Amino acid sequence: MMLTEGQMSDHKGARLMFHALPKARTLIADKGYDSDDFREALKARGTEPCIPPRRNRKEPLDYDKALYRKRHKIENLFAKLKDWRRIATRYDRCAHAFFSAICIAAAVAFFLNQ
Repeated sequence: MMLTEGQMSDHKGARLMFHALPKARTLIADKGYDSDDFREALKARGTEPCIPPRRNRKEPLDYDKALYRKRHKIENLFAKLKDWRRIATRYDRCAHAFFSAICIAAAVAFFLNQ
């Protein structure tokens, strides 16, 4: 698990974490991860990217729209975490304290949904 700075673009953060990604058949990601280098690296690993193309692409790429719709479950998790004001506004200066707050919020959200 890696916590990046808020100003870092998604595809730069993905490049840092690429070697830590587990083996998978498909990677579902949003438009922020749409770069040719990242797509090629995924395909070289045997992982099919399910990433919608950015709007400014000259030639739009195909992706599995039905599979991409399932990504909302992850987005719902982030929405639940942002219900906690401490996490939404990032009160903690240190990454380890912020990550601890995320873990507590995730545990409470999981417990309340059972």
